[in-house]
Amino acid sequence: MTQTDTPLPDLKYEDCPCAGRNLDKLVQPAILTVLAREDAHGYVLVQRLADLPTFHGDKPDTTGVYRFLRQMEERGLVTSTWDTSETGPAKRLYHLTGAGRVCLEHWVGTLCAYHQALGELLEVARKASKG
Repeated sequence: MTQTDTPLPDLKYEDCPCAGRNLDKLVQPAILTVLAREDAHGYVLVQRLADLPTFHGDKPDTTGVYRFLRQMEERGLVTSTWDTSETGPAKRLYHLTGAGRVCLEHWVGTLCAYHQALGELLEVARKASKG
């Protein structure tokens, strides 16, 4: 059996890393991007993240987003306050800090470098897949 004759594992395409749904490293810059536009409650933040191209309209794991928010708050990138203005239970309202804005600026540079590297990888992969 040659390499091209190897059967594919029993894996759904949408569950495969090649579908691009496992971009965990992009959650932090995505959160920073949303919060740079507006302060948001966690629920609204998750909805805004789903609207970003990275998430393909799918909501990210809510638990994971809150875990990132806690870590980012510990690092001083975001702050939160309790919002009791609405009826119902109090909700945390997340705000981007000055350090968070600087971090987002660094992410922009990093993402530009990734963009260039991905373009180069894409070109090499296209050639290899035809070869």
